[in-house]
Amino acid sequence: MPKENIYNELYERAKNGEHFTNLMPLVLSMENILLAYRNIKDNAGSNTAGTDKLTIADIGKMTPEEVTAKVRYIVSGTKHGYRPKPVRRKEISKPNGSSRPLGIPCIWDRLIQQCLKQVLEPICEVQFSKHSYGFRPNCSVENAIADAESRMQRGHLHYVIEFDIKGFFDNVNHSKLMRQMWTLGIRDKHLLGKILRILKAPIKMPNGELKYPTKGTPQGGIISPLLANIVLNELDHWVESNWEENPIVYKYSITKNGTKNGYRAMRKTKLKEMYIVRYADDFRIFCRTKTTAEKTKIAITQWLFERLKLEVSQEKTKVVNIKRRYSEFLGFKIKVHSKGGKQVVKSHISDKQLKTKKKALLKQVKRIARPKTEKEQLGEIWQYNKMVMGMQNYYRLATNISVDAGKLSRAVMTVIINRLKGICKKGRKLTPTEKVRYGKSAMIRYLAGEPIYPIGYVQHKIPMNKSYKTSTETVDEIKLKLLRQPLYSRSIEYADNRISLYSAQKGTCAVTGEKFTSTDKIHCHHKIPKSKGGTDDYQNLILVTAQAHKLIHATNLETIQCYLQACKPDIKKLNVLRKMVGNNILSVD
Repeated sequence: MPKENIYNELYERAKNGEHFTNLMPLVLSMENILLAYRNIKDNAGSNTAGTDKLTIADIGKMTPEEVTAKVRYIVSGTKHGYRPKPVRRKEISKPNGSSRPLGIPCIWDRLIQQCLKQVLEPICEVQFSKHSYGFRPNCSVENAIADAESRMQRGHLHYVIEFDIKGFFDNVNHSKLMRQMWTLGIRDKHLLGKILRILKAPIKMPNGELKYPTKGTPQGGIISPLLANIVLNELDHWVESNWEENPIVYKYSITKNGTKNGYRAMRKTKLKEMYIVRYADDFRIFCRTKTTAEKTKIAITQWLFERLKLEVSQEKTKVVNIKRRYSEFLGFKIKVHSKGGKQVVKSHISDKQLKTKKKALLKQVKRIARPKTEKEQLGEIWQYNKMVMGMQNYYRLATNISVDAGKLSRAVMTVIINRLKGICKKGRKLTPTEKVRYGKSAMIRYLAGEPIYPIGYVQHKIPMNKSYKTSTETVDEIKLKLLRQPLYSRSIEYADNRISLYSAQKGTCAVTGEKFTSTDKIHCHHKIPKSKGGTDDYQNLILVTAQAHKLIHATNLETIQCYLQACKPDIKKLNVLRKMVGNNILSVD
């Protein structure tokens, strides 16, 4: 296994049942730290400050060497060892009027958590259940809905147990979690010690008071979703061992169509037929009969309390017959109905979410109607369009999305027509993405030339099952070499933006179209030179070959002619860059 693929190597070693006792050198390697910076830089939360008032922008000004040295010092350079700074507590309002506590670690602690996550994730992925979909590589809500609908429609499992764990993230047992990580093969005591320090980091309340947690993992921490999956992985496998992966199954043959004869034999016993579909702490259990479902509800409730020290909400946990009533899962309400002699899935946006989304869209339309300036109005339109596309992308998995979107459209269009002056059916040319999505819609409207996306113009998308891969994805060889390339006094933002540009330019020179075959040929050019106030921002950088780079800066006619013959650039693109650095443009002829 090549060392360039170290994360895949971890995956393969875990697959072979190896134990890991020396992971911290990998966690603190420059390559891993720079990759961690890259992974958290574009997150919206990276611009939110913790108790130290710092954001990702403060780290971006430093060189890769400085960032690496700082992370290593924080983690292992002091006498007392790694001690995370207090986590900032913030209350997030929920639609029902209550609030959800969010813990915001300081930016350096978030970077360290990402470093740990990148190393732990490939090891854990091997042993996670195939029916767990929350916050995992190559997994999504779509996959969870596809699995749930398959159980209902193809599996004829029409009794669903809707479980609700009381304050899951606030009640994770620290000692139990450490034992679970040890069982997964993570046996580096130094690394486990760092995880425990993260879990026990003090929480700074809004009134300034410090609280020291004895259980739970803060929502908002980068590593928290992975730790949650480690905790509930034991539940996944316990449920599967009761039926789907029961040893009895493997004592019987498999039919030509893939059916396991063991299941037929097991149905004649007192074993409970149960299947799980889980997304983080939200999970559903599917059963064939009401009696089995009632017994399973009791068994799992007891198991969660005894094994994981987690309590189930009796008010919210219930058995639903989906032939008669809808079952809610991940913002959808799903049931089965008779069609052509079969039981077919029928799904909508859940009532609660439909009400919430309607309220949010109407509020945003009213913001468009009351702008202070024309520029501000455009910003509000863009925000509205972003909301519409986000809702459509998520909820188009519902079979009856057109019905629900139609309800939203009628409510929204009434306000748009009545409140927005200057609304019309013509405006600017749609972008390729907009044209594919809304180009054929008669519902699209324009304000100040800008399109207002029609919430009602959306088609159902059949949910797809998870795409299984043999290993976790990582960056390719040239990207890894770019990560490792010494940059001396350059900022980490400059270093990371080169990799983003490499992907955006599809590994080719922006001026000549030539494919980069090695890092030596890649020159990262500042469109506006730093001497003239240019920055290391993504928008101010572009990747070109060495010859194209010389052409951008060359002023000698002989030098220009020589390189024009050698690399044959796109003259228009070259002239744009020459003009920005203050050089004369070249003749297109």
